[in-house]
Amino acid sequence: MSSPVYDAERFGIRLEASPRHVDGLLVTGPVTRNMADPLRKTFEAVPRPRVVVAVGDCARDCGVFAGAYGVEGPVADIVPVDLEIPGCPPSPATIVSALRGLAGR
Repeated sequence: MSSPVYDAERFGIRLEASPRHVDGLLVTGPVTRNMADPLRKTFEAVPRPRVVVAVGDCARDCGVFAGAYGVEGPVADIVPVDLEIPGCPPSPATIVSALRGLAGR
């Protein structure tokens, strides 16, 4: 998404190191047992109003990892999800387009 081909930053979409400096979270896979609590804590650290985007089939419904021992579940079972982007994996163009729609751009 951040390559010169898709250049998501021209739409104000960029990666940040701290959850305290972001508007939302992009989760790109199923939530494993050892990452459920860190996801909750990261979600709580994001200032309001905030959004959560489940990117790809694995984040939406665990995809091929559904029922696996170490998988807690899809993102929506751990934190509230505002947008789901289907695909395995979704293309960068699809992700950028969905995020632009969420931002109203």
